[in-house]
Amino acid sequence: MTTLASTLPVPLSAAPHWSHPDGRITLRTLILIRWVAILGQFAAVGFVHGVLTFPLPLGPVLATISASVLLNLVAMAQRGGRLRLADRDAALYLSYDMLQLSLLLYLTGGLSNPFCILLLAPMTVGAAILSRYSTVLLTGLNLNCLTALALWHFPLPWEEPIRSMAPLYAFGVWLSLSVSAVFIAGYVFRVAAEARRFADALAASQVALAREQRLSSLGALAAAAAHELGSPLGTIAVVAKELARDLPPDGPYGEDIDLLQSQVMRCREILADLARKPEADGGDPFERLPLTTLIEAAAAPHRLGHVAFTVEPHPVGEAEEPVLRRSPEIIHGIGNFIQNAHQFARRQVTVAAAWDGKTVTVTVMDDGPGFPAHLLGRIGEPYLSVRGERSGQSSHMGLGIFIAQTLLEKTGATVRYENNKGGGARISVRWKKTNIKKED
Repeated sequence: MTTLASTLPVPLSAAPHWSHPDGRITLRTLILIRWVAILGQFAAVGFVHGVLTFPLPLGPVLATISASVLLNLVAMAQRGGRLRLADRDAALYLSYDMLQLSLLLYLTGGLSNPFCILLLAPMTVGAAILSRYSTVLLTGLNLNCLTALALWHFPLPWEEPIRSMAPLYAFGVWLSLSVSAVFIAGYVFRVAAEARRFADALAASQVALAREQRLSSLGALAAAAAHELGSPLGTIAVVAKELARDLPPDGPYGEDIDLLQSQVMRCREILADLARKPEADGGDPFERLPLTTLIEAAAAPHRLGHVAFTVEPHPVGEAEEPVLRRSPEIIHGIGNFIQNAHQFARRQVTVAAAWDGKTVTVTVMDDGPGFPAHLLGRIGEPYLSVRGERSGQSSHMGLGIFIAQTLLEKTGATVRYENNKGGGARISVRWKKTNIKKED
């Protein structure tokens, strides 16, 4: 049961590459950000040149800003900017923004320009949306630009006391910006990657829930079909019986009538089997079942013949056994925990069902190796799996327990992971009865 593997094994490519098929940003967003930067650059140049009367190489400065205007106009022509950019394209756009800003700073004082801090902006945006490979390249470009600006730039006309401090000040600014670039890139990328992982895992949990709901609907449809087909099938059986009685037994249609009757009987058996299946009996998601029966229904598809399975009721006091709605969330969540227990149990899987006047608790226990101690505090996170290490496979994504926990928490449950003192893993799912009543 120590697995955190997913029941939806979708392979991920760990190799660094340029393109991401999902496209995490649209061209329209980058165009909007660049328009804001362009307006800010024009305003800054106008203020410095017109109000402060600092001498600037106005022609090259305006040409540099105009290049961004031209790029934006060209980009807007691409489907109105609605194009969703791949990883490589987004990295190239952000690289241009960084180089364009570096050229402006080169023309206006380098790192002695107070606006040099803005050189971190394209890199920060890139760390939030790009792959690790592209983020590293963009951060490297940022460090090269900072170093170049510290060594080569057009000077600003500072007064003498400030000018004498320029080399030391430039070194301090270069060092602080370089450290900030590395720190911000790593921090933002880590936070954004964590957010993407949880978003992807939540999407997978929604897929699992939709699958359970479709199965429930299919079971209800099968039961309804079995019921509705019973009447016409009975009519066919009666007609076939009357034909067999009226026609001579040695006539040319005798064998056809016998075949018709046998097929009618076979259809009746199939429909009766459909009506007896657990999927049909529990297909209605609003059907209410006693807690122990609900656990048995959740465990039915996952039990293994060589592992003993036991459900132990533990009522507290005179409390009656609670009746829960057979929701897809509970069936999938409890079923996933039981499936994991069977996969890692040696001989026994036990599910303890306890209830009192205020709470209902389902505890899934096995006699396997238990959860790894170094992962015990992180169990329930997406993409955390030890099954691949133990089985030599890499296709397990570690979404199974996360999906189960997410679906159960949606019903108001709290999930806790522990190891038994005598060995084996223990997962406890607890509901407050008030939450169960809300679900009903």
